[in-house]
Amino acid sequence: MNKSNVETLFEWIDQTTETIQQHENEPYLDSLAVSFETLFHQNVSEEIDDILTHKLQNQLKNIDTAAYNTEDIRKATQLAILKGMKGSTQQQHLMTPDTVALIVGYLAEKVTEPKENLRIFDPVSGTANLLTVVLDHLKQQVDALASEVDPTLIKLSLLNANLQKKQVEFFHQDSLTPFLLDPVDLVVADLPIGYYPDDVRANDFELKADTGHSYSHHLLMEQSLRYTKDGGYLIFVIPSFLFESDQSDKLHTFLHEYAHIVGVLQLPESAFKSEKNSKSILVLQKKGENTVTPKQPLLVKLPSFKNTKAMEDILSQMNAWFSTYNSK
Repeated sequence: MNKSNVETLFEWIDQTTETIQQHENEPYLDSLAVSFETLFHQNVSEEIDDILTHKLQNQLKNIDTAAYNTEDIRKATQLAILKGMKGSTQQQHLMTPDTVALIVGYLAEKVTEPKENLRIFDPVSGTANLLTVVLDHLKQQVDALASEVDPTLIKLSLLNANLQKKQVEFFHQDSLTPFLLDPVDLVVADLPIGYYPDDVRANDFELKADTGHSYSHHLLMEQSLRYTKDGGYLIFVIPSFLFESDQSDKLHTFLHEYAHIVGVLQLPESAFKSEKNSKSILVLQKKGENTVTPKQPLLVKLPSFKNTKAMEDILSQMNAWFSTYNSK
């Protein structure tokens, strides 16, 4: 049986990473960054010792990157990152699944349709899987920006974008600290859920908790709105319980004041391990002089991604909704 390009490339990345891991005694994800770097530059870093350099040069003889398209590269790098994250228990180290990223990409394309140039920002980019999928959907001239606090993840996301020949400007910082960033047309984010430990920094936000730690996902929504142009859009992957949890009244009031709710799409529960992990997608428009609340927001409960017929039906209904919405 012939192997697909994705499998062949993944095997090369995986073998190379394991070679580095055994030699350097580093975690898989850190070794993976070295693999990506070697693959991207088609050369071995001068900082690597002679024995490993020789092994990596031999590995490079077995790969021709010109044989792979962007999607092959994205999927193969994704598989390798997923393997590295398998042992990781940290919630923020989980990657946005492809199926979810594709829906976000579809929504991004719809809300930005009339624009010719676009600035897009992901404040919690992780390994940049969500951002690169969204960039594949956009037809415009796009300036892409992303932020990530974790040093391993930002290294992987930078190399991931480079391998896919996507230009992204990365900020290595806590996304709740101020950015040197002009406002953007679109924010996309798979919000990490949890408490924000810095109560002093949280004090700068309207959505800070009255007592105890504030929710980082609430603060990130507020921060994202700060860096969005009036009339710009925000697409968040959120926990389905977002508007039922404590502090949700405050969030509801805040969003009502500063944004229009364009739509809420409930993702199929079958896509998640359990009901309590289930997620939805929230689409907002930042209020501006000429913006109005949609008469009827887009409220959708998505069927199982495996049910192709039901998905096609829902997509055609969504297309119809957007053609009305965009003609307003």
